[in-house]
Amino acid sequence: MIRTKWTTALVAIALLGSAAPSFAQGIEIGRDGVRLVDPNAPRPGERDGRPGDRDVRRDDRRPAREIGERDAIRIARSEGVREVDDVTRTRNAYRVMGTDRRGDDIQVDVDRRSGDVIAVR
Repeated sequence: MIRTKWTTALVAIALLGSAAPSFAQGIEIGRDGVRLVDPNAPRPGERDGRPGDRDVRRDDRRPAREIGERDAIRIARSEGVREVDDVTRTRNAYRVMGTDRRGDDIQVDVDRRSGDVIAVR
């Protein structure tokens, strides 16, 4: 009786141990939402290692996709801008000027390509 319980327990452990890697997956949270990512697949812009493979970002002469003015305003609001007075587009950034919740002037610089906050003044 005890021997069959031990055997059953060992078989169950072996099955669980072999099934665990099949549950491994990655997720990516980005501008397009949440999506599942194959951990073995190459990421965009990375080389596969195949002969003749090229880095798309380096060889492509078109400008990278950049965020829009609405996205810059949304990012600035997350940094504390309550009312937007003006949005200025510079060479590499959007400068969002407005007021915060206390009525003080605030200026947020947002990178046009990545959407990162450069400065809050």
